[in-house]
Amino acid sequence: MDFKTIRYELADGILTITLNRPEQMNAFTPQMAAELIDAFNAASADDAVQAVIVTGAGKAFCAGMDLSAVGNVFGLDEQLRPTLADMHDKLQDPTIVHRVRDTGGRVTLAIFDCSKPIIGAINGAAVGIGATMTLAMDIRLASEKARVGFVFGKIGIVPEACSSWFLPRIVGLQQALEWVYTADIFDAEEAKRGGLVKAVYPAERLLEEARLLARRIVDNRSPVAIALTRQMMYRNAAQPHPLEAHRIDSLGVFYTSVKDGKEGVRAFLEKRPPNFKSRVSTDLPPFYAEWLDAYRNPGDK
Repeated sequence: MDFKTIRYELADGILTITLNRPEQMNAFTPQMAAELIDAFNAASADDAVQAVIVTGAGKAFCAGMDLSAVGNVFGLDEQLRPTLADMHDKLQDPTIVHRVRDTGGRVTLAIFDCSKPIIGAINGAAVGIGATMTLAMDIRLASEKARVGFVFGKIGIVPEACSSWFLPRIVGLQQALEWVYTADIFDAEEAKRGGLVKAVYPAERLLEEARLLARRIVDNRSPVAIALTRQMMYRNAAQPHPLEAHRIDSLGVFYTSVKDGKEGVRAFLEKRPPNFKSRVSTDLPPFYAEWLDAYRNPGDK
């Protein structure tokens, strides 16, 4: 793929997406947003991709939006006056998509919809969208050199990239509000104490640890079961009653049990590694697309 602002490198089933504007501390642009959306969509569709690691080139992970752009730095059309109705009725209209919708949010929604496990390897400064884009990733690891900041208040805007949905779920409402209200930049140990990152490593070990974790997640695992599990955890956890989770759990167990589940049971009884053959591109259960679409377009149901 011909990307200009990111690198897309697949090796041994692990895709590494590297934000690649090191001279600008990997500052985020509308072009980077579009390339990240394409990259995560491609990863979802490619059976060769088992897991994804996201990191930054050079000293930074992502220093936030590139504020040097001419005009509206967020790429938005200031001549428009979008309404709440527009965000429901015209969400996919090209004018709304490209001239109104938050680019960071479009990226995090692509990450959220991805069928592969995603690990954020935060190697340096992760500020603004550099912090919020990681919230839709499943597990975040940080270098000792990482610095994180939800700094929107300092430039007079609100949190973006669906972070008002993700951040309180990850760290709790009180911690989320403190970090967003103060707009402080904090170190990796504070991020770990607050529950934002799982672990902190020396800079030279960060990617190695991320790859080791990715291997633990995908080796001898059914890719279809992983894809289902990822979406079940995010979507079912936001339901108001466990009965909704039961509906999806039941369908998930039913369809996985008649395919990879049979091989998994045989392998367990025969004391050997399983040989799972189902593929995300062809073997997701028939309810999967309808289920995800019901979340994207609730008014249509």
